[in-house]
Amino acid sequence: MIALFKGVSADSSIGFRYLVCYDEHGKQRIYSKEGTSSMRHIYRKYIYMPFIDLSFRSKLFSVFVLVTIVPMMLFAYLSYELTKSKLTDQIYSNMMNSTAQINKNLENKLDSYEHISASIYLDNRLASYLTSEYQDDPSYLDVYQYIGNRMDTIMTAYPDFDSVFIYSDNESLPKDDYYIKPVTAEVKKTELFKQLQQSHGNIIHLSSPQTEDSPAMFTLARFLNNNRNQYPYGILVFRISESVIYSLMEEEAGGKDIFIINDKGLILSAADKHLLNTSLPELLDQKFDESPSGRFDTTYKGVKAFAVYNTLKNGWKTVSIFPYDSIIQDAKSLSDLIIKISLGFIGVALLLIYITASLFSKRIRTLIRMIRRLERGDFNHSTEEHLGNDEIGQLHFAFKQMTTRLKSLITEVYQKELQSKEAELDLLQAQINPHFLYNTLGSISSLALKHQDTRIQDLVLHLAKFYRISLNKGKSILTIHEELKLTQSYNAIQLIRFKGQLNITYTVDEAILPYSTVKLALQPFVENAVLHAVWSQESPLNIHIKGVMEANDIILSVIDDGMGMSRETLSSLLEDKPGRGYGITNVDRRIKLKFGEHYGVKVFSRLGIGTTVQIRLPQKEV
Repeated sequence: MIALFKGVSADSSIGFRYLVCYDEHGKQRIYSKEGTSSMRHIYRKYIYMPFIDLSFRSKLFSVFVLVTIVPMMLFAYLSYELTKSKLTDQIYSNMMNSTAQINKNLENKLDSYEHISASIYLDNRLASYLTSEYQDDPSYLDVYQYIGNRMDTIMTAYPDFDSVFIYSDNESLPKDDYYIKPVTAEVKKTELFKQLQQSHGNIIHLSSPQTEDSPAMFTLARFLNNNRNQYPYGILVFRISESVIYSLMEEEAGGKDIFIINDKGLILSAADKHLLNTSLPELLDQKFDESPSGRFDTTYKGVKAFAVYNTLKNGWKTVSIFPYDSIIQDAKSLSDLIIKISLGFIGVALLLIYITASLFSKRIRTLIRMIRRLERGDFNHSTEEHLGNDEIGQLHFAFKQMTTRLKSLITEVYQKELQSKEAELDLLQAQINPHFLYNTLGSISSLALKHQDTRIQDLVLHLAKFYRISLNKGKSILTIHEELKLTQSYNAIQLIRFKGQLNITYTVDEAILPYSTVKLALQPFVENAVLHAVWSQESPLNIHIKGVMEANDIILSVIDDGMGMSRETLSSLLEDKPGRGYGITNVDRRIKLKFGEHYGVKVFSRLGIGTTVQIRLPQKEV
C-alpha cells in the first residue's frame, strides 16, 4: 500500500513531498523529498498546468501558432535572401554569357571588315593606280572605273557600310570627292589622322556621336602601304552606322544597359546615342580592372547596380549594367507570393483546426480501436465504456449493432453460398450423367436387337471405362489427361455406333495434360456434334479435338465440319431456357463457378460450314 501526501513548508519558495509506504510486515516507512526549486514550481503553475488544462482545440491552436507561423516567417526571410542571391548569380551568369556572345558577334563582324580591308591593302593594281603620275591625258579615267567598280562591289557585299572611300595625296590624280578624296589640311587636323600616325599600319576605330545632320557613325581606317612602297600612298576609310554595331548586342540587352568602350574607356556604342565618346568609368565612378573580364558593384543613373565586362581581342570592352532594383523586385515579388500563400494556408488551417479540433477526443480513439478489431476480423464485443448519447455515442451504439449483424450475416451468407455451390455442382453433374447413360443404353439395346456380335461387348467395356472416370469417387475436378481418356471412351462408343459416318482426330499439347478441368467438359460438345451436326448420310462427320496453351490460359477446342447453326440459334445458345438441354450451359456454368467469370465456353458457327467450341481454362494443377 502506498500513499502520497503533499505539503508546503514555512519557506514558501521550497516545496516538499511525503511518500508513505508499508513494507511486507505492515511497518510504515516515510520518505521525504525536499528542495523542489521555485523555478520548477513557477513552470508547473504558470506554464505546464495551464497548458494541460486547455481544451484539445486550444492546445492544437497554440502549438500550431508556435511551430508554424514563426518558422514560416523565418522561412520567408531566408527564402527572400536566398532567392536574391540565386537571382544575382543567375543574372551574373546570364550577363557573362550574353557579353561573351556579344563579343563573339562583334569580333566576327570586325574580322569580316578586316578581311575586306586586307584585300584592298594587298591590291597591287589599286596601289599602282594610286601611286602613278598622271598628265592631262584621260588615262586616270581607268583609275576611276577600277576604283568605282571595286568600291561598288564592297558596298554590295557589305550593306553595313554607309560609305567606303580612300584619301589620296597624289596631286597628279584628280579627286572625285566620292571614292577618292584629297588629304587636305583639315583632314590632317582630325582625330582620325592623328590616330593613324600612331597606328603602325593597324586598323583604328573611331566613333562620332549623332548630330542634327547625321546619325552616330563608326569609322574604321588604315594606311595603305605594301612592300614595294615604303610610304603610305593612301588612307582606306570605312564608315558604318553605329546602329549597325549596336544591333549586334541589342537582342542580348534584356533589361540591361550595354556599352562598347575602347581601351581608353570612351563609349563607342550604346542605346543612348548622346553618351557616345563620353567616358564610361567617369560615368560609373569606377575604374576597370586589368583582368579581361569581371564584375563590380556601381551606381548608375542614381541607383545601385552591378556591372559585368568582357574584353575583345582588339582591346574594346563590352559592359553590361543591371540595376539591383530589378533583382530585389523579383526576389521581393517571389517572397511576397510565398508569404501570401503561406498566410492563406495558415489561415485556412487555423480555421479548420478551430472548428474541428473539438471533434477529436478519447471517444474517437475508442471507435478507432473498435474499427481496427473489426478490420482484423475480430467481431467480439469489448468492454468499452459508454460514450454518451450525442452523435458519437449514437455512432458507437450503431457500430456495435452493425458489428453483431455483420458477423451474423457473414456467417449466414458464407454457409448459404457454400451450400448453394455444392448443391449446384451436384445438380449439374447429375443432369449430365443420366442423360448420357440413357442414350448409351438405348444404343446398346438397339444394337443387341439387330445384331448379335462382339460390338456389344466393346460398347459395354467403353461405357464402363467412361463411368469409372466420370464417377471419379465423387470428385468434380480431374486432369485434362483424364478428361481426354473419358472423352476417348465416349468417342469409341460413338465410332462403333456410327461406323463409317464419323471421324475423330486429336491434336493436344502434352504440356497441358497435368492441368485441371471440370469433369465432362469435352464430352457434351462431342455429343452435340454427333447428334446435331450430321447433315448428310453420304459424307462422314469430322470432329477435331485440340488442346493448346495461350498466354496464361489453356484452350480446348471441339471443331466439326457439320451443318453449323444460324446466327439466331447461335446468339441464344447459352441462354438457360427450359427444354434446351444441359450440355453447353452446364459446362459453361460449372467452369465459371469453379475458376471464375474469365473462363468458360465460347461457340463459333456458320450455317453449312461447321461449328467450333472453345473452352478456356486456367493453368491450374489438380
